[in-house]
Amino acid sequence: MTFRMPAEWTEHEGCLMAWPVRPDLWGDVLAEAKQEYADVARAIAEFEPVTMVAPPGHGDEARAACGDHGITVIELPMDDSWFRDSAPIFVLDEQGRRAGVDFRFNSWGHKHFPWNADDRVAALLLDHLGVEAIRSDMILEGGAITVDGEGTLITTEQCLLHPNRNPGLSREQIEDELKARLGVTKVIWLPYGGLLDTETDGHVDGVCAFAAPGKVVVQLPSDPAHPDHVRMRANRTVLEHSTDAQGRPFEIVEIPQAAFVEVDGKHTEVGYLNYYIANGGIVVPVADHPEDEGALAALAAAYPGRKVVGVRARAVAFGGGGIHCITQQIPAARVSG
Repeated sequence: MTFRMPAEWTEHEGCLMAWPVRPDLWGDVLAEAKQEYADVARAIAEFEPVTMVAPPGHGDEARAACGDHGITVIELPMDDSWFRDSAPIFVLDEQGRRAGVDFRFNSWGHKHFPWNADDRVAALLLDHLGVEAIRSDMILEGGAITVDGEGTLITTEQCLLHPNRNPGLSREQIEDELKARLGVTKVIWLPYGGLLDTETDGHVDGVCAFAAPGKVVVQLPSDPAHPDHVRMRANRTVLEHSTDAQGRPFEIVEIPQAAFVEVDGKHTEVGYLNYYIANGGIVVPVADHPEDEGALAALAAAYPGRKVVGVRARAVAFGGGGIHCITQQIPAARVSG
């Protein structure tokens, strides 16, 4: 049976999120992070149902913060709250039957301890949802890839070839596993993720995202002093000289550079590219910064027909990510089973 990961803009049955509780990660901004997670969940719930997973004993807190309008809270053991990376990656077969790929997870190259519960949570979620599990022994986070649903996958060498992920696998072996598990036929390797993205070692969801077949949104810093000014232009050049799996050249849509703000004394980058595509909408991290307006307008133009909603995500950025990082879509199955 051949499965393929659908594009993120295809119809969703719902969205998975996880409740933040890790004090060693969030420190003094934990309460603010919880508020932002709840705000993101409510924004997405205006478009599609949300399942918020809380660690045992934290379900009531999550319910009180999120409310019950379109949001269901369940409890499962987990370590952290970045479901783009630890939740399953859903795939569909030719008949529209859904399965979930359970890749291995090692906390972005052993960055936070423990991570064993996060490595198991994908299997628990698939069991809870009654979805077939497809196991892979390769370490992969969902934020490291973007797909067009028509055979093309984009990733970064900085992340997927990092020795802290799969040191025993060659580039060709990693590419073969992506093709086998996600149903892609062409992998485009960009050289760089974000220089400041030391938490994930340069996930592609801080660099670019498919907006439609043949159409890629890229974050291109305009300030020559930005640490990624040259690096993101090198990535753009790769895209300019590439075609997708169907042989199409890419239409490239640029959005403004990320905003920099101070959060609990830390210089923090809030990346507008790290958004969630919902049924009929786009939920975008914003920073209460002058750059916000331009980024929202650019994304509205990139996704015509979808309502663009900005949600403050400064604390989420402090923790190491954005709205895309804390969500995982469940594509709608077209047949039962």
